[in-house]
Amino acid sequence: MTGATMVHALNQALGDAMAADPAVHLLGEDIGTLGGVFRVTDGLAGRFGGDRVTDTPVAESGILGMAVGMAMYGLRPVVEMQFDAFAYPAFEQLASHVAKMRNRTRGALPMPITIRIPYGGGIGGVEHHSDSSEAYYAHTPGLLVVAPATVADAYGLLRAAIEADDPVVFLEPKVLYWAKGQWDPAAPVPPLGRAAVRRRGTSASLVTYGPMLPVCLAAADSARQSGWDLEVVELRSLVPFDDETVAESVRRTGRAVVVHEASGFAGFGAEVAARIGERCFHYLEAPVLRVTGFDVPYPPPLLEHHHRPGVERILAAVARLQWESEWREPAR
Repeated sequence: MTGATMVHALNQALGDAMAADPAVHLLGEDIGTLGGVFRVTDGLAGRFGGDRVTDTPVAESGILGMAVGMAMYGLRPVVEMQFDAFAYPAFEQLASHVAKMRNRTRGALPMPITIRIPYGGGIGGVEHHSDSSEAYYAHTPGLLVVAPATVADAYGLLRAAIEADDPVVFLEPKVLYWAKGQWDPAAPVPPLGRAAVRRRGTSASLVTYGPMLPVCLAAADSARQSGWDLEVVELRSLVPFDDETVAESVRRTGRAVVVHEASGFAGFGAEVAARIGERCFHYLEAPVLRVTGFDVPYPPPLLEHHHRPGVERILAAVARLQWESEWREPAR
């Protein structure tokens, strides 16, 4: 399918999953009649009825707690949190029960719950509507964390998440909801935990995910003017992490820049940089650098273009890689 948006792909993924498995139920605020804030569930209540597409009270902890009970009785609930920061009241349920139940019961009670969370900025939203909270979830053992960046992966990875027997936090980049791309619903569903090389290069590896993929691809195009041939690696899944693909890329290029929208301090990029350092140390020609959001609460809409990493900040990091490489060369 050509020209479909990410919203359309997500909607069809939910509809196809519900048609294929009567155990799949949708829960969330305003997801029935309204179709969700971003219309991802539009039309599904009409197709499958209110028993399977349930409008809930405005109580995120209660929504997720209900999903835990449903999963314990053999259903596959898909929960929508309206915005990233709105999901925080449910974090206790997520960390204490969703993430631990399968381990606590020695595998007797799997938790096939998918928690859909629109995340990130770029849409002119205020502070509680633009968080990037992936580090909280990735740091919680027992959770899978997925962040698609293309229309095709939005469909395929959501289908894979719903089919998984472990809980999946499915992060949907709001700024890409209306991005269009080619997509074939009949294509094989990509496995969770595999990164994708979106652009081949030889000079350095840009490692990214979610809303920063288009920015990194634009930076790679601009870098050609300076003689840099940048490779772009998209993680797709944060947990499980694809060490193999990332390490293979960095060992070939000898340099790496990790790019994400969330704040830098203790952000997910620190984990990526550490894993690259552990596995690629003897191949690196310069330190692993990070380009991230600033360590401040998300700013007002008129300032968000300063907060979110852009092409210029990425190219500045690439230029620093060049300087670091030359500085490390032994004198002749």
